[in-house]
Amino acid sequence: MGSRFFRSLFAIAIVLLGVILVLENLDLVEWTIGDWWPYIYPSFFILVGLKWLYKAFKGLNGIWVPLFLIIFGSLLLLDQFNYIIFEFWDVYKLWPMVLVFIGLSYLGIPRKRQMKIFYESNDPELNTNKDGEKERVIFGDYDYSKTNWKVEPTNIWNVVGDHTMDFTKAFIPDQDTPITIHGLAGDINIILPHHVDFSVRATVHAGEVVVIDQTSQGINRTLIYETEGYEQATRKLTFNLKLNAGSIRVDRI
Repeated sequence: MGSRFFRSLFAIAIVLLGVILVLENLDLVEWTIGDWWPYIYPSFFILVGLKWLYKAFKGLNGIWVPLFLIIFGSLLLLDQFNYIIFEFWDVYKLWPMVLVFIGLSYLGIPRKRQMKIFYESNDPELNTNKDGEKERVIFGDYDYSKTNWKVEPTNIWNVVGDHTMDFTKAFIPDQDTPITIHGLAGDINIILPHHVDFSVRATVHAGEVVVIDQTSQGINRTLIYETEGYEQATRKLTFNLKLNAGSIRVDRI
């Protein structure tokens, strides 16, 4: 429900932006994109923060980055409505929040929840490129969760949406299989069985990366992880995951 709601908001925002630009080009309104931009990007921070906060309560990611985005975006909007004075580069003034977050973390707030994965769509139909990799540029949520689905070299570029791959239900061939997933915004959730070796390079420009027991949150974060038997294994998975904004989570069960 949460992903559909925020995807709908994103779609509505695109439609409204297009309508405003058409009206502006026809000289039917006096507004310009420059007039709206100071309201648009703080609202984007708030919406992304709310989406990640929703997922935090579901146990899919941490809570501190979402709270920061909501607070930061709200302060920027309050500045536009002349309630306070707070500009984008005043973000450094929020550094005491780090102390608050650290203190609350030591107190065990919030408590960790069991991870849950929600599947919302069918497996996408992918094209095959000249290297034999399955590739597609897509928009929206998608998952691989059917029983005994076949793992193949894959290269996906997702505009906006959530991606889930459950390898515990997959048929994994006896080879090194590369999986590349890049996107603008969304979440990537990977579930792996214990008996399969893998390596992962996960990067987010703004958001959170969780790989097994390693976590990194903030701006321009990268985690590199490799299982102990990866180099010697004949059957293994090699992940290259990257998002401009969002969260990446890799778990082993």
